[in-house]
Amino acid sequence: MVKFSKQFEGQLVPEWKEAFVDYCKLKKDIKKIHFLNNLDTNSKQSNTSFPHTIISSLRKYAFLEHKQRDHGVIQVHRRLAASNSKGDMYETELLQQFADTDAAVEFFACLDHQLNKVNQFFRTKEKEFLERGDSLRNQMEILIELKTTLEQKRSKGPSSAQESKEDDSVSGTISCDEEVSEQGMENSIDEVDKLAAEFSDSPRTGEVGKPCKLKNEDRKMRSFSDRTVGCRGKNLRIHIPLTNPTRTFSAISYLLWDDLVNQSSKKCGVEGNKLHINKKKLHHAEKMIRGAFIELYKGLGYLKTYRNLNMLAFVKILKKFDKVTNKQVLPIYLRVVESSYFNSSDKVLKLADEVEELFVKHFAEDDKRKAMKYLKPTRKKEESHSITFFIGLFTGCFIALFVGYTIMAHITGMYRPKSDAMYMETVYPVLSIFSLLFLHFFLYGCNIVMWRKSRINYSFIFELSQTKELKHNDVFLICTTAMAAVIGVLFLHLSLVAKGYSYAQVQAIPGLLLLTFILVLVCPLNIMYKSSRYCFLSVIRNIVLSPLYKVLMLDFYMADQLCSQVPMLRDLENIACYYITGSYKTQDYQYCMRTTYYRDLAYAVSFLPYYWRAMQCARRWFDEGHTSHLVNLGKYVSAMLAAGAKVAYEKEKSAGWLCLVVVVSSGATLYQLYWDFVKDWGLLQMNSKNPWLRDELMLRKKFIYYISMGLNLVLRLAWLQSVFHYNFGRVDYRVTMLFLAALEVVRRGQWNFYRLENEHLNNAGKFRAVKSVPLPFHEVDDQD
Repeated sequence: MVKFSKQFEGQLVPEWKEAFVDYCKLKKDIKKIHFLNNLDTNSKQSNTSFPHTIISSLRKYAFLEHKQRDHGVIQVHRRLAASNSKGDMYETELLQQFADTDAAVEFFACLDHQLNKVNQFFRTKEKEFLERGDSLRNQMEILIELKTTLEQKRSKGPSSAQESKEDDSVSGTISCDEEVSEQGMENSIDEVDKLAAEFSDSPRTGEVGKPCKLKNEDRKMRSFSDRTVGCRGKNLRIHIPLTNPTRTFSAISYLLWDDLVNQSSKKCGVEGNKLHINKKKLHHAEKMIRGAFIELYKGLGYLKTYRNLNMLAFVKILKKFDKVTNKQVLPIYLRVVESSYFNSSDKVLKLADEVEELFVKHFAEDDKRKAMKYLKPTRKKEESHSITFFIGLFTGCFIALFVGYTIMAHITGMYRPKSDAMYMETVYPVLSIFSLLFLHFFLYGCNIVMWRKSRINYSFIFELSQTKELKHNDVFLICTTAMAAVIGVLFLHLSLVAKGYSYAQVQAIPGLLLLTFILVLVCPLNIMYKSSRYCFLSVIRNIVLSPLYKVLMLDFYMADQLCSQVPMLRDLENIACYYITGSYKTQDYQYCMRTTYYRDLAYAVSFLPYYWRAMQCARRWFDEGHTSHLVNLGKYVSAMLAAGAKVAYEKEKSAGWLCLVVVVSSGATLYQLYWDFVKDWGLLQMNSKNPWLRDELMLRKKFIYYISMGLNLVLRLAWLQSVFHYNFGRVDYRVTMLFLAALEVVRRGQWNFYRLENEHLNNAGKFRAVKSVPLPFHEVDDQD
């Protein structure tokens, strides 16, 4: 049977952990009381006399015990707090003597503090969600009124050619999600989550539960996507965030058109300044409101969990206290807990029912089952034993094939300094690509294991769909299956070469292997984790088209991973050139090296990941206005300069380029180390209670953080290989380069854990467990 403390720890909301009852602290206080009681009992037994024995036995009679119970063991006083936001405060007074009064006083002081803390947090969150509910109710009324107005205008029909042209922007059935087919509804669940994720951190829009009125200074910062219309006797601004290139270009086009017709609009007065709302804008507005409803319902569910778990924790801890002290405290204190605000208030339950009712009516065609797919998506089932079996099976296959491949390579002398140049230039890069790629993916699976063990809510941080996110066993299954297939194919290829087959006969095998994996990645069929594959492709698209897309956490996280995969990208470029140009038919593997544009492309590939990441920093600075993003941009600019210097040194190995590589790379390394430790990991805090770390740590053993910082420092210096040209014994230099590239991937793997740990602690510090979704309709001041 699992202990309650484990259940409590596993079911609480991770971001609200500090606001829950500190069950472990209360248990320690009870253990202290139990220990002192045992000491007192042992001392009394050693000094027992006959009169004391008679008196103690008489106290056990029921009439004396009943007399004591009439007075009660404790009395809980309720007093008003200094401010209304904190509500009532509770303080316990002991009416009877305990074996150790000081320990009992300390316990009840802690218990009162926990009860007051829970009440205050519940009141604060309840107020926040009620304000969100009021805002959403208002937004829903505006949306319904606009839809009704557009439908009425459409039903009247155009009276002239000009009106017909204008009516095209508002005519037709509104493309709302409640009007799509059932299949479209099911397929759009992830789209809603993604949409809400795109709008989650925009500082330029009003958030749910916050005032919708825009001031004059905010008007200067608004994006080009704002539209002003009249509704309900007020001027409203419709704001659709510019999260993708299409919206950005269309908004700029609208701005140019608005400038052209500005003079005529002024002449026409208010009526000429009136803008039409087409169905596309209304469709986006409805999606934003729907996403806000989903997040509000999720937050209300968390608040219900908060109430139930805390109530159960109070019951459990009071039972333990009664058991240890042989007092009847539970009935007295439990009445106080049951009547306290967090347990007696029913506003959250009523609001949850109202949200569910509105969502069913307006977004699910009065189908409650369909609405629950949005509001309460079923989590992905836990991994079955079959997945574990196949992981073990393919791991064994991979090990066996890898041993066979290593023996075959040793026999043929492929990896010696003077090995077969054709094989090392055309086949070995394919092995290098897959090795680095799936090593990185394997470390991501290890990160998931550590995040879940440390109760880091990575799904919320990455804004992943709870129904289709990859679990660690899925990641391990993909890695073992793919690497078993890769090593198997390359083992077959090496065996054919060893038997005397010419490269002209077998050189297409590595290319077909790479092509197969690319086809699997873009396969449109709903097989082999389609949702995850397409999510990966969409993130890559967002990275490549930076800064046109709004930058999400998952986007810049993936871009950071690409910064550690520059060797893989260069090998991929080399292999792509070899097969696309048809050089594999003539075995002219040096063709690409002789071509000028390929050498120029090598420069580009070396600093492209850093360029993408720098553009993301620029976009985040544009959206949020924080200068820290510009400082972070400087870090990637320094990395671009270092990468360019290394490529130039590889081309012309002169003393001048060597000195430039050392200077630029040293500066970039210091820049990166500072940002790793201080900004990304949140460490090296001078006034921290944990020396050179931070106050809050997810791992109990502090020495792990020191080891990780030292390891990160050492692995950041891998660029020194380009200066000293050290090699591993009698092996080809490419093997050494692969090993160093793998070390960088390992460094990135450990960086990932601490990066998300710091992000989780930031969320927990702000008690942020649900996304703040911006709303489309904002009231505009008259002076605007």
